[in-house]
Amino acid sequence: MYKLSDDLALVQTVDFFTPTVDDPYTFGQIAATNAINDVYAMGGKPLTAMNIVCFPIKTMDKSVLREVLRGGLDKMREAGVLLMGGHSVEDNEIKYGLSVTGTIHPDRVLFNRGAKPGDKMILTKPLGTGIISTALKANAVGESLLARSVACMTELNKKAAELMIAAGDIHSCTDITGFGFLGHACETIEDSAVGLRIDSAAIPILAGVRDLAETGYIPGGLYRNRNFRIHQIEKAPSCPDWIFDVCFDPQTAGGLFFSLPAAKAETLVEIMHAKGIADAAVVGDVVMEHPGKIVIA
Repeated sequence: MYKLSDDLALVQTVDFFTPTVDDPYTFGQIAATNAINDVYAMGGKPLTAMNIVCFPIKTMDKSVLREVLRGGLDKMREAGVLLMGGHSVEDNEIKYGLSVTGTIHPDRVLFNRGAKPGDKMILTKPLGTGIISTALKANAVGESLLARSVACMTELNKKAAELMIAAGDIHSCTDITGFGFLGHACETIEDSAVGLRIDSAAIPILAGVRDLAETGYIPGGLYRNRNFRIHQIEKAPSCPDWIFDVCFDPQTAGGLFFSLPAAKAETLVEIMHAKGIADAAVVGDVVMEHPGKIVIA
């Protein structure tokens, strides 16, 4: 964030990565969505973007790059973002993403900390895309599940952010990406006077992920996320092991995770459902009993 005046600040973010799917056009959409969503998570409005490209020009046809860029551009247009240019380098492996610039009022910036006791926590997208991407490499994902995963990863958080901001009194917000649901949840209460109580049964998870997780299609990032944050988390016996695993699954272009007063939570979820955000759910509470910790039951 960079404050330009009393009523205007810049939001700037950058993100790029290797493909999570085989189709180049879809990969471009996912990468652009992932980068743009960071601006929505701060409560900002994305305005412009620049492409970041690494491409093996000697071993891969230019048509692949063309489709990646087309996918990214279409998603930028959907977000109302203007492509201003970019930069490319030759690399052994294709990588793509965006540097995104947006604007926000300095007094309305949303941070990943600030949740208050008594707040409810809402998650707007289902989990499991990392596990699905891992299983895809082994050709273990059916077309229906892959389509649901792609739809999740290419969904901009634009509408969810607009409805969230319109509800008002948002105390904290982040988006769920590479650190997994519980990794990002830990950030919201780290070194704070509050903790979280998460209801594992309320967490939206893509149908079919349970079978993949229990079969063993677990990304390496899931283990790293769990090892890094496990000291902050208490798993109750009532939380199934497979759901606990999914809660550390590294996500790509995941949903918003935010806190707001309990009296507003269910109404906002109902509004989100009516507006097409079908998986939005109240998944937990902000509590004072165990500050800096998360209990998942």
